[in-house]
Amino acid sequence: MGRRLVPLTLDNLQDLPKRCRSCVFWELDPVSGEAAVKAGTPALEKESWISAVLLDWGSCGRVVYVDDVPVGFVLYAPPAYVPRSTAFPTSPISPDAVQLMTAFIMPGYQGQGLGRVLVQTVAKDLLRRDFKAIEAFGDGRWKEPACVLPADHLLAVGFKTVRQHPTLPRLRLELRSTLSWKEDVEMALDRLLGAVQKEPALRPL
Repeated sequence: MGRRLVPLTLDNLQDLPKRCRSCVFWELDPVSGEAAVKAGTPALEKESWISAVLLDWGSCGRVVYVDDVPVGFVLYAPPAYVPRSTAFPTSPISPDAVQLMTAFIMPGYQGQGLGRVLVQTVAKDLLRRDFKAIEAFGDGRWKEPACVLPADHLLAVGFKTVRQHPTLPRLRLELRSTLSWKEDVEMALDRLLGAVQKEPALRPL
């Protein structure tokens, strides 16, 4: 089985799941996001966001392929590039951290360690860029696939709660801890990333 991870660019954006290619939940603030959906332009807004972040900050995602088939991805960026994050009651993201926006692994490819490889690749990238941690907003009442990652699953892979909230806690993962993950964390990562399938429409927080 040949596997490879490559940076997300406009050239391979089409390899993301269809719903994710036109989802701007994180990339736009709530008002602009609703306007883009109504105007039918979320896919264009997504391309514009990725292009701008690549030019200004650099790599903001990874796509994982198995035998040249795209089977998963992760998207991340400093909070300054993630307008939706300011709408969360537990914001802001810490200045030494990058926000884990969303991630996904296709069901048929879970349990193969791809989740671990995906997040460790991001960790190594961010360590080289002098960041200390990854932070994410968790859904404390997660029941179905959505843009906000389930808080329980984030905790299971090593994230620690840094700001409590009954529904939308903010969690943090120290990057150096990701470089020595064990098998139980690997299995938990597969569950986490497999649970995130992105919702087709925006919803109010």
